[in-house]
Amino acid sequence: MTQPNSHTTNDENLHAAHERLLASVDRPAAIKRARTLIYVIAALLVIGSAHSVIKHINQNKQLEADMAVQQTVYVHVMSPQEAKQGEPLRLPATIRGDEESPIYPRASGYVLHRFADIGSTVKRGELLAEIDTPDVDQQLAQAVATRNQVAASAALAKSSFTRWQALRQKDAVSQQELDERQSAFNQSQADLAAADANVKRLEELESFKRVVAPFDGIVTLRNADVGALVNSGTGSVNQPMFMLAKIDTVRAYINVPQAYSQQIKPGDKIKLTQAELPDEVFQGTVSKTAHAIDSVTRTMQIEVTLPNRDHKLMPGAYAEVALAAKTSEKALIVPANVLLFRAEGTQVAVVGDDGLLHIKPVTVGRDMGKSVEIVSGVTAQDRVIINPLDSATDKQPVKIVPNTEHPA
Repeated sequence: MTQPNSHTTNDENLHAAHERLLASVDRPAAIKRARTLIYVIAALLVIGSAHSVIKHINQNKQLEADMAVQQTVYVHVMSPQEAKQGEPLRLPATIRGDEESPIYPRASGYVLHRFADIGSTVKRGELLAEIDTPDVDQQLAQAVATRNQVAASAALAKSSFTRWQALRQKDAVSQQELDERQSAFNQSQADLAAADANVKRLEELESFKRVVAPFDGIVTLRNADVGALVNSGTGSVNQPMFMLAKIDTVRAYINVPQAYSQQIKPGDKIKLTQAELPDEVFQGTVSKTAHAIDSVTRTMQIEVTLPNRDHKLMPGAYAEVALAAKTSEKALIVPANVLLFRAEGTQVAVVGDDGLLHIKPVTVGRDMGKSVEIVSGVTAQDRVIINPLDSATDKQPVKIVPNTEHPA
């Protein structure tokens, strides 16, 4: 049996001892390196987290800035101007005839003759048309015949009653029999009165075969043609045969804003103009006022009477009147396109010193078409937004477009 080599064993022991020595020497350095690596990794993680947080914050700030830009409304503004004192109050008006009346048929039948057309000047009582009424003619003939029968019966009852009165004086009949004859006589008289009334009613209907003018005027509408069937009565089913208007004098109806309603009195003088008659100025007088404010429009209706002998003013026409009315010292003029009409009332949008939009309720005075008068709600220093969005809300960010601020 071979003995282990003592020299080899010693080498192995020396190698093991050397390894243990190296391990004991490198362990602190390895730990140190491991700690350094951990610190580096932790620092990298902190730096990465910080970078993510900073990036997220910057993104949020950019998003907020973008949203602020998107929410900002770019607007044009103007400054209200003081209303000029002494200017007349100009308002729209509607012209009507001094008397106007639709003429409906009172009898049903066919148009037999027509004697007037649109534009015809007629006098009161003048015949406009004749209606053929065969049904009414037959009813009248029957009523007359019935009336004659009733009259004959009434004459017989009267004669019988007279005779029985004479017989009663001779005590030839009883009082009961005389009372019966008197009752029959009274009933016959009542029947005769009813028959007379029916005949008179049908005669009145017969008279309606003649359609006549109720007053002097001009025929402004004609719906009846010869041979056309017309029915008596009015309503949506029946149309008027004629429309008659008296236009030697006309009336103009104007709705005056509530702010000026107390200044308008009957007897005030007015001037009326029409665009199609640029060189004509018509003088009139306030004849009536409603003495009430319409709850929907907040206006008071007035009536102005104007002479119209040359018939230049036509019923139904649009006109403009100038009324002498004192303008409020606080009144301001703004374009009509600055107004917002909402359930809360009439409002305007202004740009405040804080750069935000502010909604203000206003009271409107005169409406002058392209511009309106504001009695209260804004000042001459306000920056009023032109054409505000219907969706505009209070305290909404706005930005005034440069070089667009201008007076009204």
